[in-house]
Formats: sequence, C-alpha cells, structure tokens
Amino acid sequence: MSYATVAGLRTYYETHGTGDPVLLLHGGLATADSWAPQIAALSEQYQVIVPERRGHGRTGDVDGRYTYRLMAADTIGFAETLGLASAHVVGWSDGALVGAYVALDRPDLVEKLVLIGQYLDPSGARPELASMLDDGDFGEFARPGYDRLSPDGPEHFDVVLAKILRMWREDPGPGLSALPGITAPTLVMQGDDDFVTVEHSAAVARALPEAQLAVVPGTSHGLPMEKPALVNQLLLDFLGGEHPTKLAPLTP
Repeated sequence: MSYATVAGLRTYYETHGTGDPVLLLHGGLATADSWAPQIAALSEQYQVIVPERRGHGRTGDVDGRYTYRLMAADTIGFAETLGLASAHVVGWSDGALVGAYVALDRPDLVEKLVLIGQYLDPSGARPELASMLDDGDFGEFARPGYDRLSPDGPEHFDVVLAKILRMWREDPGPGLSALPGITAPTLVMQGDDDFVTVEHSAAVARALPEAQLAVVPGTSHGLPMEKPALVNQLLLDFLGGEHPTKLAPLTP
C-alpha cells in the first residue's frame, strides 16, 4: 500500500508481484479491492499495479466535475510518476473507458489493452440502465465502503456520487469512430447479461485494428468476481500470448 502525488493529488495504489507491469483500473464507485481475484492470479506472473482514482477509495476528491478523459490524464500522470515506460492496461466498467482514453492519448504507454463490461458510446448501453441511473437510491451500495476508506469523510460521499452520476449521464465516451486510433492489441470482454449489449461489444472489436471478443456466459456486470477463474485465464492467455493478425473477410 503506497501513495503517489500526481498533479498535487495524493493517489493511493497497491503493487503485487514482479514482472512486466499490469495496470488494473477499477470501476465507478469501486476501489482497488474489487480486483482481489485478479490480483491473486496475475501477480504470479506480473507486477500488478492498482491505483484508486480521484474520489474513490483512499484517494481524495478534487474540486471540479469528472470526465473520463480527465481521469485518463490522472492515470497517465500516475504512470509517469511511477516511471512506467509502458504497461498492460486492464479496465473494468468506468476503468475501461479510462483505459481506452489512455490508449488513444498515449499509445506508447499501453502494451495491451483489456476493456471489460463497458460501452464506448451511449448507444451500447442496455435500455434499462438509464432508469437505474434515475433511481434515487442508485449508488447507495458504495456508501459503507466510502465512509470507511475516504480521507474526505462520510459527509463527502453525496458530492462524489453526484459527480459520478453526472459523468455517467453526460460523458459519451470516445465513440466507435475514434477506436481505429487505438494501436494496442485489445481484448473486449463482457458478461452475457452485462450493462453493455453484446452487439455493441462486437462493433467495438470490429472497429479496433487488433481485437479479440470474449462474452462470458452466465455473468453480469460483475463478471470478474462472478467467474474469476475463467476471467483470469482469459486475461493470462491474452496478455501472455501472441496476438493473431485479423483475417480478411471471407468472400464467396
């Protein structure tokens, strides 16, 4: 457990294991702890680095609204502060959007990219997600963890929640048209009952220059925790393997 100062923000992070670095980016309202099953498996072969973004976990909040690109800039600054020349980047939910922007803005920092359970523009969200975000109690599941960990104190949770909800509603993400700019080989992964549609993830994989698609059966948005052994094997195979060249479309 360590802290790095990134653009004046005291940022909490953990490191586990040794080897090539793997940066795990958690979801919205989540913490480094959500990656526990992946940390255990990946750290046997890699140096696993797990930061907590502004307003999450043990990292304090900063004045101003949240955007995914801003959080990507935080992540780039974090990598530079740690002296990372490059790393594999694995993002889950909001972390996937942050990872996508890191790969777009600093392709030199990303060896391989994994995007788990996240649409890259609003058209990819399942329709019921919008009504969930309008539920006045949405996000309350994260309050106990925030109260326990945040340096800003329990009374600040509502401020952070409002910022995150605004980002979820108003930040559209990079969109499919930007994805050809991601040069890193990419694994797109989701549960078959996730917040993102399978059709959208397939479109994301087709838009990327080098991509694989994995739809994990019998899982929801929490698939890294629901089927950790399968998810971990997919991650290890992708990060450690040679990435095949895309085949040309079949013609009659």
